[in-house]
Amino acid sequence: MTERRHTEPLPLGGRTGLPYSKGLMARALMVTGVPTFRAYELARRIEADLEATGVDEVDLDRVHELAVDVLGRGQGEQTMRRLRRYGELQQLDQPVILLVGGATGTGKSTVATEAAHRLGITRVTSTDFVRQTMRAFFSKEFMPSIHYSSFDAGDAVADSETGDPTLLGFLDQTRNVLTGVKAAIERALEEGWSMVLEGVHLVPGMLPQQIEGALVVHCVLAIESEERHADHFTTRDVVSDGVRPMEKYLSSLDDIRRIQQYIVERARRSGVPVIENHDMELSVGTVMELVLAGADSLVHA
Repeated sequence: MTERRHTEPLPLGGRTGLPYSKGLMARALMVTGVPTFRAYELARRIEADLEATGVDEVDLDRVHELAVDVLGRGQGEQTMRRLRRYGELQQLDQPVILLVGGATGTGKSTVATEAAHRLGITRVTSTDFVRQTMRAFFSKEFMPSIHYSSFDAGDAVADSETGDPTLLGFLDQTRNVLTGVKAAIERALEEGWSMVLEGVHLVPGMLPQQIEGALVVHCVLAIESEERHADHFTTRDVVSDGVRPMEKYLSSLDDIRRIQQYIVERARRSGVPVIENHDMELSVGTVMELVLAGADSLVHA
């Protein structure tokens, strides 16, 4: 069955036919970039205002007044501009395809998962998952590059006499994996589903930037500082309790950062935004702004 709504309606109550929901309003505010605790503070203020006035609905003009009062004029005005864009996103009645690319260890999974939560998108997958699935169907002899990590796939093209084996192997793997990625996107579009995809294989210029009947938003995460990039693997090792051991990644950091440089250069040539991921909250906020801006451009095209 085709899903006709891709995100929750603005929880204003009354005219939407739904009672006011503090939780949904807080999530809508978080989509606009308001920090979680401030979003709930404003949502509670709106709820209290409804109770005090004895009405069962609140319009955006009143939310605007409360946002300025709670958040201050600057942030309140920005929040309302983005909240109105969020309303436009809901009215599109088109699936959203959010693509979060970037080299290994740049925080793609964390940012993509949080962005999906804020947008109310339940379908989140990674290109690594697609690659792992393909490994079950294609032997190492038939499709060698998919049986390596993205940064050591050069071993699959070790006999190459020219070029950079790391990049050649990565690109060969990417072309193979994108076959599965494109199939996943096509299925989502057939069913009218919104989807968030993250992964190193989402290389700008190798995927369509526009798809008829969908809002496609593509961005790339990067970590400029080599030291901070290395620290990310240390943190990931601790968080995963050693499931993703840092030694494997730190020993290949030069290759990983060479792939990052290649992806970033392609992003800039293709006009795909590059987000310096030094702060997760700021990065998620930037992704949200890209999605809302995309909706705004489609509505006013």
